[in-house]
Amino acid sequence: MLLGVLLRKAIKTGTLEVIDATGRRHRFAGSSGPKVTIRLHDKALHTRLFVNPMLAVGEAYMDGTLTVEEGSDIYDFLALMLMNFGTSHGHWAQEILAALRRFTRRFTQYNPIGRAQANVAHHYDLSETLYELFLDRDRQYSCAYFTHPDESIDAAQENKKRHIAAKLLLKPQCRVLDIGSGWGGLALYLAGVADADVTGVTLSVEQQRVAAERARASNLANRVRFELKDYRLVEETYDRVVSVGMFEHVGIVHFDEFFAKIRALLKPDGVALLHSIGRFDGPGATNPWIRKYIFPGGYAPALSEVLPAIERSGLYVTDIEILRLHYAETLKAWRVNFNRNRDRIRAIYDERFCRMWEFYLAGSEATFRYSGAMVFQIQLSRKLDAVPLTRDYIGEWERLLQQKRLTAA
Repeated sequence: MLLGVLLRKAIKTGTLEVIDATGRRHRFAGSSGPKVTIRLHDKALHTRLFVNPMLAVGEAYMDGTLTVEEGSDIYDFLALMLMNFGTSHGHWAQEILAALRRFTRRFTQYNPIGRAQANVAHHYDLSETLYELFLDRDRQYSCAYFTHPDESIDAAQENKKRHIAAKLLLKPQCRVLDIGSGWGGLALYLAGVADADVTGVTLSVEQQRVAAERARASNLANRVRFELKDYRLVEETYDRVVSVGMFEHVGIVHFDEFFAKIRALLKPDGVALLHSIGRFDGPGATNPWIRKYIFPGGYAPALSEVLPAIERSGLYVTDIEILRLHYAETLKAWRVNFNRNRDRIRAIYDERFCRMWEFYLAGSEATFRYSGAMVFQIQLSRKLDAVPLTRDYIGEWERLLQQKRLTAA
């Protein structure tokens, strides 16, 4: 089996057993570690998994031609693979495909206004119920912030909003623009805790509808509004600009455009906060399975690609924080929720869709644990003295908010 050539060299930790399509069992073992057994149900996979595993593994799992026989689920298999492969591509055939993806990435990440909305609709305009069934109560679809290991996803997402609010240095009546406002939770939070006036913009029809309904149902309707609009079409200026989980959809072709627009949107003494998935291992290209099935046009960049664009824009970087395993824990919570509600999700879509999303959540979690993914928060300003000299204000603001919440409770 051609795949065995790759696996014999790759498995340094744990044990992988592969039952091929003829029923023959192959064992690949390294030092002590987890053990997983998979079964291949199609002879074509013997070659496809060797040539292009980044695409073929996900498609085979979706189609049911790759199943996990030993190990709790697909996460165990993906974790074992990434634990051993890390950020490497494996062998010469995969290196060629990786080079081709890097060569063509400016085209695949080209997201002008019309195409950007179509790419967003592919993922975010799915059933509202789907997201209700695996996210937290506030439907925060980005990395949470865990202050201790046993924290619930609801508490960790509350921490994330509080952490972002602290970095924004919010003041009463300040005008805030939320780029990529999702289902509205962050905008409503900022308006509620700081008496801010918040405008959210999104390209998702479903997200804008839900967020607008939430605003109308709240006592903040006069201070929060949500618009179906590309951020590039916003013309007003703001005291604060925040963007959480949207930058991954911008694409390297548009980085200069993005930061130039942030500078134009900010008032002279304004502050911006960018929260995005990134990569530790330098510039690369989006996993082909993720690009095809989950996030067309998306890319999680290295800081070495982001910072030069910020420098060219004339903005100052006033703070950078790297969140390492927070997203792994977030994805674990989402995956548990998804599997708990799998029957209800299957009733909306079908089993193939469930396998696709299970693979997406499991693969993403394993990537954050073993394959160089992280989250960065970059604070930006137009003036060098727009924020305090030390970071003490962040913790102080968070503690004050927590105290207020406990007092109100």
